[in-house]
Amino acid sequence: MADMRYQIRECLNDSCGLRYPLPENAPFGERCPLCLGETCSCFEGLLVAEGSPAQPPALRLEAVLDNIRSAWNVGAIFRSADGLGVSKIHLCGITPSPENAAVRKTALGAENFIPWQASRNALKSAQMLQAQGLRLVALEQSPRAVALTAFTLRPAGGIALIVGNEVTGVDPALLEMCDDVVEIPMRGQKRSLNVEVAFAIAAHWLANS
Repeated sequence: MADMRYQIRECLNDSCGLRYPLPENAPFGERCPLCLGETCSCFEGLLVAEGSPAQPPALRLEAVLDNIRSAWNVGAIFRSADGLGVSKIHLCGITPSPENAAVRKTALGAENFIPWQASRNALKSAQMLQAQGLRLVALEQSPRAVALTAFTLRPAGGIALIVGNEVTGVDPALLEMCDDVVEIPMRGQKRSLNVEVAFAIAAHWLANS
């Protein structure tokens, strides 16, 4: 992404007063997007595309997406995985690939930097990863599960982090194959997170603990 100029604008209509960012080349103009009233510029800035140099991950970390149904979730996982140093993503079962436009739209280009492989059967992908020396770690609420924050193993071969279907979770046979099962300690009533959010939390902990 190239450098981009932007403004912070504020609606002059007293009954509205919306304050919002306006990137250059935005599809809407300087009229307030809510009331269509006139606005003024309160700030002008430049978003610089270059960030700090990428740091090599301390631990080999791959991801297995077991029958994720939402292309939006998959794209968001690609974006998080790129930021967290995941080296490869395995798309299993019905999980859509970056060939899907919705995956690409949400991934925002991250799909171009992370190798991925599609498989119809997550069990076969898991067997392959175990044969390569990776430790299979499922993210799932289960009697076997330990708190993610208590998991501090740094296996020499690396970790394959497995997340499952939004409704049914990780395939029970795949869960049985796993070396470890972890869950995110929860507070509140729902006791669940969107799969992409849960993946990002777990991948960050595994990559940095």
